[in-house]
Amino acid sequence: MANVSHPRGDISSHPDVLEMREQYARSQQGPNLGMLAAPLALVGVFCAASPWILHFTGSQPPLVAHNVIVGAAILALAICAAANPTRMGGLGWAAAGLGVWLIISPWVVGTNPDAGVIITNVCTGALAVCLGAACAFMGMKGARKAASRF
Repeated sequence: MANVSHPRGDISSHPDVLEMREQYARSQQGPNLGMLAAPLALVGVFCAASPWILHFTGSQPPLVAHNVIVGAAILALAICAAANPTRMGGLGWAAAGLGVWLIISPWVVGTNPDAGVIITNVCTGALAVCLGAACAFMGMKGARKAASRF
């Protein structure tokens, strides 16, 4: 039987070392979505916490649940984009779509929303649209770069 085990710290004698190095180099050349995922995650956290920060839990109960769900979804998309940035660039479009929905939601979900609720949702939604679109464009740029390499 052949000795296929290798000493733990020495990878230089591994039969696939060149392929592994090339794959690692390709994975590091992808888009750097981490710099956009962190602010997008903060937008999601703020969206989920905004009913309590602005004290509209009593006046807009449907909008409270809505903001918590949309904020959690934006946060989940940001975490996924940060966890695997080379493959999750397309999730930026989902975050941008949630941002658009967040902009129009005070009038669709809420009942007679006041100016504070409207301004907060519009500003939070605009940030989600901008950061999500930036993630998506960076992902598309990285996908184009990867396609041109092969």
